[in-house]
Amino acid sequence: MARRAIAMTMALAAVMTMAACGRTQNNGVPSPSDASSVEPGKATGTITMWGQGAEAAALPALLEDFEAANPEVDVELTAIPWEAAHNKYQTAIAGGTTPDLAQLGTTWMADFATALDPVPAVVDTSDMFAGSLEPTVVQGTSLGVPWYVDTRVIFYRTDMAAEAGYPKPPTTWDDFKAMSKAMQTRAGAEWGIALPPGGTEGTDFFQSVPLPFAWSNGASLMNAEETEWTFDTPQMIEALEYYQSFFADGIADEDLSTAPGAIVAEFVSGETPMFVGPPSEIGQLELAGGSEFSSKWAVMRIPKKATSTSFIGGSDLVVFEDAENRDGAWKLIQYLSQPDTQTAFYESTGDLPSVRSAWDDPSLSEDERLAVFEAQLTDTNAPPASTAWTQMSAAADTQLERIVKSGEDPATAMATLQSTADSIGTGS
Repeated sequence: MARRAIAMTMALAAVMTMAACGRTQNNGVPSPSDASSVEPGKATGTITMWGQGAEAAALPALLEDFEAANPEVDVELTAIPWEAAHNKYQTAIAGGTTPDLAQLGTTWMADFATALDPVPAVVDTSDMFAGSLEPTVVQGTSLGVPWYVDTRVIFYRTDMAAEAGYPKPPTTWDDFKAMSKAMQTRAGAEWGIALPPGGTEGTDFFQSVPLPFAWSNGASLMNAEETEWTFDTPQMIEALEYYQSFFADGIADEDLSTAPGAIVAEFVSGETPMFVGPPSEIGQLELAGGSEFSSKWAVMRIPKKATSTSFIGGSDLVVFEDAENRDGAWKLIQYLSQPDTQTAFYESTGDLPSVRSAWDDPSLSEDERLAVFEAQLTDTNAPPASTAWTQMSAAADTQLERIVKSGEDPATAMATLQSTADSIGTGS
């Protein structure tokens, strides 16, 4: 009885605490009505910010301009390695030591949603790619602003494609597969295209390569209400049958090396003249191939079935609910979202702007390859904002490996994955 009374008291206290925070709905995720205004005027005081990778390294120059425009503000930037960032944010939230604002990967939004401040109405995101905004919304509330975007397109050797009889890139599933095979039979490549066979240590390959084929076939990962996973659908199965056929027909290597630089090296040598990749591969190819190689390759959109839909990722900027300088943090996000700032950030990092008008700058608009990325960004999708996605993606990767390496029937594999999904649940 005493234990039950204690438990009831603790539960009541938890409810009262949530009510005090105004977050009694959606498992602690704030609602749109929880968004507060931002005081007008220049930013003042100290703003603490955490960032990762090359983005954090490029920030100081941009922050100098922000501080010059806001003389009474000081931004304290802390750089965090990507591999340590997720755990560090978890620890900071648990210990009440979060910064004012931070950089989160797009698939992390649901993981930290209960600790984030809703985007104020004054922060204008209307000029951003629609697909980039979707991952920032968790249970109906916008909790972040897209900082830069990332999508996947097909990199291909134009010189070898011409030898294979394709002076122009194909657009449909059937023609794309035929070109992949012709890269071997007519252009002398060992493999037609590099496709991940599953079984990777990470989960990025599943969401960024196989999923675009599924999305382009009309498949979805969840029902419209986001109350259940939907892996065992005809659209998903057909897409994986198509994907499997590249390996069954000897076009793709089921023992593909995912070591850093391996795919780029095989692309430059002509051993594998096509792969699915992000914009960061452009710089890698320029380094590996040199200036003379630049004329031998191009990019094309994901081949179309019902649509030509690719994965969208990148990073979002968020403000934590316990931010000591909340207004300053949102004003910094507004600055980082300006077209000129986004263009300068692209020039220093190669990260693609989330703000569409930034693409009018000649550094982007006059680049034929980037034009393909821009076009692809108009048709993208992302995994649902669910705390269960990381676990689900790993389970899907396991099934992908069985489909590719063991020749398992995609319908059987998806039935197994659906059962796993039902047991895992949809998270929060």
